[in-house]
Amino acid sequence: MSLVAAWLVHLYTASGFVLAFLSAASVIDHDYRTAFFYLGLQIAVDATDGVLARAVRVSERLPWFSGSKLDDLVDYLTYVFVPALFAWRGQIVPEAWAFAVPSAMLLSSGYGFSRADAKTADHLFTGFPSYWNIVVFYLFVLHLSSWTNAAILLGFALLVFVPIRYIYPSRTPIWQWPTNLLGIVWGALLLVMLWQYPNVSPAITWISLAYPAYYFALSLAVHFSWGRRGTVGH
Repeated sequence: MSLVAAWLVHLYTASGFVLAFLSAASVIDHDYRTAFFYLGLQIAVDATDGVLARAVRVSERLPWFSGSKLDDLVDYLTYVFVPALFAWRGQIVPEAWAFAVPSAMLLSSGYGFSRADAKTADHLFTGFPSYWNIVVFYLFVLHLSSWTNAAILLGFALLVFVPIRYIYPSRTPIWQWPTNLLGIVWGALLLVMLWQYPNVSPAITWISLAYPAYYFALSLAVHFSWGRRGTVGH
């Protein structure tokens, strides 16, 4: 039964492949609301599969099968590839840049995922952690100019190469409970925004942006304070 439980956890993680396919198919059909819904389901899976894996002790039950590699494959598809498809199919960047901008997203995150220190021992990410699904969702909601969207996406692509440490929300070494509690509230706001899409309340949108601002502020505080003590990235 312990082996069955371990395999079920891996299957739960692997369901992200199917969600990525369903989201990509919806993007191709220009059904962006449904596509974002599937990406939202994947965020829920990604936020919970690690807890299940540790509870079932999958690394002990199946030491020859890499759950972290499986997770990285799913994450690249759902956090990077499908959002790049959004940027291309959704025409949110200038037509002349419709290939270059998604390519920058794919290539920069390919580099980021391949770093040996992409995730540090103290549960921090190195460089912008490829939250392209969140970035693209906000660009669809905010209705900014295509040139502004392109600049934002290229800016985040550059941040992948900047070795700033970002917190891992579910395993942050400090302020874990406030971060997770605020994350739940933020997730609820995103669900409301998805329900309202494409006519999302500007007030809810701007209120929801408080959590990403908090995330970046806390990450910078951790990076610079821990960096001075020499404790980041053992």
